[in-house]
Amino acid sequence: QVQLVESGGGEVQPGGSLRLSCSASESGFRLGTMGWYRQAPGKRRELVATVTDRGSTTYDNSVKGRFTISRDNHKSTVSLQMNNLKPEDTAVYYCKVIMLSRDYWGQGTQVTVSA
Repeated sequence: QVQLVESGGGEVQPGGSLRLSCSASESGFRLGTMGWYRQAPGKRRELVATVTDRGSTTYDNSVKGRFTISRDNHKSTVSLQMNNLKPEDTAVYYCKVIMLSRDYWGQGTQVTVSA
């Protein structure tokens, strides 16, 4: 079992920035792909960004150029730097990691972008 704890959500005005962090109970060197997903009210959960164990990253087109995902295997963390936030970024953001072909999810953290 891998326990994940997210932090860093909150409310921000359009154009603002937030940084999400997810801490895993397992060594980062044992984890496969780590990522962030989000779910807005009434919508399906969607991928935001992922980073593989080799450091390769992928982003949803809607966040390219604004969000940056990174991982620190020594600290067992994955972070999401979110800049130039828009109202449509409002959602609950979830951390997900893969270990030994199993998915593990965090509890979610709310991000609200509002004037």
